[in-house]
Parts: sequence; C-alpha cells; structure tokens
Amino acid sequence: MRALVTGGAGFIGSHLVEELLSEGLEVVVIDNFSSGRVDNLSGVAGNPNLKVVKGDVRDRALLEENLEGVDTVFHFAANPEVRVGDPREHFEHGILATFTLLEAMRRKDVKEIVFASSSTVYGEAEKLPTPEDYGPAKPISVYGASKLACEALISSYAHTYGFKGVALRYANVVGPRNRKGVIYDFVRKLLANPKRLVVLGDGTQTKSYIWIEDAIEATITAWRRSKGGFDAFNVGSEDAIPVRRVAEIVIEESGLRGVEIEFTGGVAGGRGWVGDVKVMHLDIGKLKALGWRPKYRSEEAVRLAARHYWSLAAKGLIEPMPQ
Repeated sequence: MRALVTGGAGFIGSHLVEELLSEGLEVVVIDNFSSGRVDNLSGVAGNPNLKVVKGDVRDRALLEENLEGVDTVFHFAANPEVRVGDPREHFEHGILATFTLLEAMRRKDVKEIVFASSSTVYGEAEKLPTPEDYGPAKPISVYGASKLACEALISSYAHTYGFKGVALRYANVVGPRNRKGVIYDFVRKLLANPKRLVVLGDGTQTKSYIWIEDAIEATITAWRRSKGGFDAFNVGSEDAIPVRRVAEIVIEESGLRGVEIEFTGGVAGGRGWVGDVKVMHLDIGKLKALGWRPKYRSEEAVRLAARHYWSLAAKGLIEPMPQ
C-alpha cells in the first residue's frame, strides 16, 4: 500500500509516518515546513519507502502529482495554533486546504482519508465525558470551527462520492517532538525563572492528555477497523486533570524546590485565553469497542512528557522563555 501524509513532518504526523513505514507501507509526505521540521523525520531518513515533498496542501497540481498510486490519505497538515490569531490562517490552512485535497483525491480516484480533527469541535460540552454523538457542536475558537468544517466537508464527500472518511478528535497529545503546549511552556518558564511559575487562567482548567504512542495506535485502529462512509472517533485518555496538577508534575520532574505557582486569573471565567475550552474530557468508549485502549492516564502522560523535556533541557536543547 501507499499512503500520503500531509503535515508528515509535524509532531503527530512524523510519528504516524514512522508507524506506517514500520508496517511496510510506502509513504509520501507533503509538508510546507511552517511548523513541521526536517529533523522530526531523521529516524527514517534514507528509508527507500519514504518520499518527502516540500509543498503546500493548497497546491492542487502538486497534490494530484503525488496522489498517483496512493491508497489512503492521512490529512494532518494544519495551523496548530489554537489561540486567537489571524482567522484567515485557519481558513486557508484548514478549510481551503482540506477542500483542495478532497478535490484532488476525487480527480485521482483516491477515496480513503483519515483526518486529524480535535476535541475543540465540541466547544463547551455540557456532557462529560463527551461522546462523539454529542450535539450540537458549538466550537468557541476559530481553530475548533475550522476542524468541524473540515469534518463536514469530508462527510459530504463520503456521502456524495463514496469516500471513506475517518475523523480523529484528539485530546491534548503530548510526547517527543511536540514544541507547543502547556508542558513545554512550563519547562521554558522554569528555565527562565526557577523560583516562580506563572500559569495562565485560574488553575481549574481541566483537560485530558494522551501520550503520542497511544494516539498513534488509536489512529491506526480507527483507520483499519472503521466500517466505511464517514465516522468520527474521540482519542484521549481515561481521565482529565487540572492545569494546577500539570504545573505540579512539571515542577516535581524538574527537581526544583520552593517554586511558587502564580495563577493569572485568566479571562472569561478563568480560561487561559479567549477560546480556551475550560473543561475537556472525552468519552473513548467507541474506539475502545474496536479493540484499542490507552496505556497511560493523563497524569502519566504529562509526567512522561515533562521528564522528556527536562532531559532535553539538561542538554541545552530547550531555550528559556523570554521574560
């Protein structure tokens, strides 16, 4: 089989590429390297089954050229910034890019797509843990809205053109190669000031965290075992923990003593920023019914990630956050 992975040099995408190659697939990566990194694929550099193309997913001609012989597309390219920014970025690199990809797939008769969606599609869900059939979905960030719009496009192509579409609604995925997110930021803040850790929000924001290996296993399970048409799956751990506890774990793994944790109070009811979902805990029963189960709970995943970052910091590979 041959797979095309958009965003394959990114955090989740590069781990997925490694897994697909290990299973014997030929893999074509398309990445514009705006957030992806060449060194994320260093472990598979030189693999004869890997082709890496620098390009933009909005370039339909480039897509069509590289869709030759492809059986499945894993669409992981996107603007990874959840916080408020330029809404056009999410439209261009999320919605428009997905439409362009689907059109290229339709023209080249490639009818299987696995999409990296997000728990943010639910917005402020009133039911926790939140199942996939919860609704109506009301995203509170442009990022979440773009992910939901992409799911709708994929669903429409599945029903209109006979595609198989799988959307993976990831919780907070953590692990090596992730250079964004609260754990990474906490380590950088403590490198800059080992006596005080400033935490955005009121400390009660509660989220589910999933280790990267669990997320990749979930991705492969959903892809291989979903029935066809369009289907969405939550990908998270069994629990959720508050950001206060995340801060404590990062400090514990640092070996620092006497660190003061300071909460900013946040915005709009204690959120870290406008558009930040205050509480996110996914119901993962649907994917577990297919035979997948996460190895790690949220606290374990956070601790593994913190330990990894501190090991990099000890080697001088993480820079302190500017004050």
